[in-house]
Formats: sequence, C-alpha cells, structure tokens
Amino acid sequence: MDRPPDSDLHHEFFKAKHTTRYLENYLDSHCYAGRSLRNRIELGFCVESITKRDDEWLVIGNRAQYRTPRIIVANGLFSCANIPKFAGYDTFKGPIIHQEAFGQSSVLTSSELHKVTVIGGGKSAADMVYACAKAGKSVTWVIRASGTGPGFLMSPEGKGPYKNAFELGSTRVAGTLSPSFIGPDTWWRRFLFGSKAGLKVVNAVWSGADKETREGAQFDSRPNALPGFANLKPHSPLFWENGSGGLLTRPDFWETIAPNVQVYLEDITHLQATHVCLQSGTEISTDVLLCGTGWKPTSFDFFSADELARLGLPHRLEDEPPETTKLWDQMTQQADREVLDRFPILAEPPEHHHKASQITPYRLYNGIAPLNDSTIAFVGYFNVGNFFKGAECQAIWATAYLDGNLQLPSIDSRQLTIARHIAWCKRRYLSNGELGNFLLFESNFYLDELLQEVGLASHLGGWFTNWFKPGLARDLAGLRDEYMTKIWQSELDTKRMNFYFVRPYMLGGWK
Repeated sequence: MDRPPDSDLHHEFFKAKHTTRYLENYLDSHCYAGRSLRNRIELGFCVESITKRDDEWLVIGNRAQYRTPRIIVANGLFSCANIPKFAGYDTFKGPIIHQEAFGQSSVLTSSELHKVTVIGGGKSAADMVYACAKAGKSVTWVIRASGTGPGFLMSPEGKGPYKNAFELGSTRVAGTLSPSFIGPDTWWRRFLFGSKAGLKVVNAVWSGADKETREGAQFDSRPNALPGFANLKPHSPLFWENGSGGLLTRPDFWETIAPNVQVYLEDITHLQATHVCLQSGTEISTDVLLCGTGWKPTSFDFFSADELARLGLPHRLEDEPPETTKLWDQMTQQADREVLDRFPILAEPPEHHHKASQITPYRLYNGIAPLNDSTIAFVGYFNVGNFFKGAECQAIWATAYLDGNLQLPSIDSRQLTIARHIAWCKRRYLSNGELGNFLLFESNFYLDELLQEVGLASHLGGWFTNWFKPGLARDLAGLRDEYMTKIWQSELDTKRMNFYFVRPYMLGGWK
C-alpha cells in the first residue's frame, strides 16, 4: 500500500478511503488459477442455512445451493447491526441510521437533517458526533446510564521511537503488562504479576495512561465546554477495558465536541414523531437519529440451535444437555481458581456495570476450531487489536487445520485450554470478556501461538526486534510462501509424490 499524502495523515493514521482503495485493488490484482479474488466472491448471496449431511456441508442461500466437504465461516463480529427498538420506534418520522450506513447517508449534506441525535458511547458514536459537529449540525450525544458508560478515547501520540500509540501498544513488551496465560511465561511476566515491586510497575503504567487520557480531555475544566461535557468521563479504569473506546484520529476532537455538543448520560425511554425522550423527562428535538450502538454479539442465524451447541458456538443454555452444562461449569470454575492463583490482580475488579451475557461463550479451540468436527473452521470471532494481522494468521491456521497439517493436543487438553481461556477472559475484561473472545492487549502473543502451532517463524526477528518492534501486518508478508514450502517439503519427505492442495470453500460477508 502506498503511503497516503500528508494531508490525510495524523500521527501516521490515515483516512479510511485509503484502506478501501487498497482492498479494492487487492481483489483485482491477486489472481489464482486464472481467476481474481473479486471473481470468486458472490455478492448479494444471503445464506439461509448451513447443515451437515452425509459428511458434506450443505449451504442453502437465496438463489443457489452449494455442497462442500470443508467450510470456513468468516462473517465475523461485525455483520449484524445492533439497532435498539425503542418504544415509539415506528412513530419517529426521521431516518434512523446505524453506524455502518452513516458514510453512505446524506446526513452531513442535507439541509433538512439539521438536528442530529447520536446514541452510543464508543468510537463509532464519537466519530459520527464529530463529523456532524464539523458539518455545522446541531448535535446531541446520548449515552445510556444503564450501560458500561463512555468509552476511553485516547490520544494517538506515540512515545519515544514509536510514531503513534498503536505502534507502542503493538509491541510484545507492552503486551506483557496485561495479566495473561497467552504467550511465553518469562521471568519478566512472573516478576510483574508475582511480586509487589512488579505490581507497582504495572499499576504505575496503567494508572499513568488512564490519568493522561482523562487530563488530556479536561472533562471538568475545559474552557467553553457545555455543562454535559463531563458526562464523557469513562466509568471504569483503562486497565479493565470494561466498555468500548479507541484512539482519537482528529487533532481537534475535544475542542470541537466541548462547546458544540450537548451530552446526556441517560437512558432513552421512547421516541416520538420528532423527539427523543429521556428518563428524566427531557425531550430532544431530532431530525435524524444516528445509532453508534455496535453489533449483535453473534451472527449465526443460519445454524440450528442443536448445531450451535454441537459446534461450540454461543447458544442458550437450554439448548444443550444438562450434563454438558455441568461439565463446562466444573472445568471453568477450576480454571477460575487457577487464574486467580496466578494473577491475584484480577480478583478485585473496581465497581462497574457488568453486562452479563445470556448465551454461552465461544467454546472453540484457538477461537477457530470446534472440538468434535474437523471439517469446519471459524475465522474472525476473536476481537483482537489488529484485525488485518489477525485475519491473516487465523486464515493460515484454519487452512493448516482443515488440511490435516496440525498436530493438535488431545480433546481433553483442548477442553481445559478453552475453559481456562473463558475463565481468564471474564476476569480480565469484565463485560467485554463474557463471550471469551476478547484479546485486546494479548493479540501479538495469541497470533504468535497460532503460527507456532503451524510451524511458521518468518514473521519473527531477533530478540530485541521481537520484543520492542511493533507487531504489524507487514511482518506477515512471507508467511504464505513459508507455509507452502513447509507443506511441499513435508510431502516430499513422507510420500515422495506430487504435492496436492485442496482449497476449502470459504464464505464471508454474510448478513
């Protein structure tokens, strides 16, 4: 990808249009067996059901059916928009637009849509609030009081040799500051979380970053701020990542929001024809309602309830046998004791709003593979810090898995690994950890472990580079060739015959 012009950069972060252009070009420039990636994608195909019959997967869609011996499900975490259905939803006269459709809407240019109300406390809501305020709209920002509160919106500035905060956070040494079983069990990590001196270091780093973020926003002292500006203060410490958040990519974000946007920390009770009504009785005159409310926790409507349970995907407890629930409860409780014994820092989280899940967590090995079916894999369901890097590593692991080129632990060992991960994730990330698929600060170590299981190492460098250089997607440039060479050599060594490679049928982008 070519470097964007300086006018589109802020601390080396660039506008989304450059990523879109890169992906569009990638689809056309990468061809295999005479066909580009674009020609291999069937757009507008709505998957209605996926079932297994006679050792094959049957995919039924709105205009065709497919049979395949192996399948990768890759519609990910951001496929199904979460749009709250408030009382009076159908009586509201203006448009109600989710964050996924904001860029294609006419909100910023329409003279008829002047009074804008944005709901949600995360980065997507913040981006829409900023864009509307800069466009001269009258903007109101509503964050529900019954949720996890406003997200942390952090400065993108880097420290020392790092160009921005993302680079700094993408180093493996930064990852050691999060208490986790993922990654190497080094003396440094044992020192950090197993000694009083180490815990002082950990607390100093996290409390320093938390303080810097809050002081940078000046929630209680920013000049010319409207009275509700202080409602944007995060409710939980940064360390716990109980809510949502992100890095600020606009240098004048706080200066724009403070004097121009009215912020309410209240629940919405109902909608009227032209108003959003809050619990306090406040009625907000609104032409358009923008929902920065994220995504539904799962998007597996094409599987039956029995199949969800069989594959270890999130499902209702009543859809699995009681003995299965009992087994997982026992393993998770034992794992929880192990987590607290190793990381006492996780035993006493701060007072916080906990958003409990009504479904089971993911019970997939490495977040990809079911325990009892080696013909299907799930890619993109772990919320990692770098999705570009995560997609590449998970795709390679899934390919090796479906090709039978991995030496996996026993099923019992994998079950215990999954249970420990679920227990740890709930302790480490509170509400965000309920489904066992949140790995914000542990991404590098998780992806290293995936590649290590496949037997790949071209992404690694020397000791200093591995620990202090940012782990970015460009480090993975040689992985595909390394994997193919490894497979070819393995085939030659064991069978002395021509290499064959069966490419699984991959599906993605479903709604």
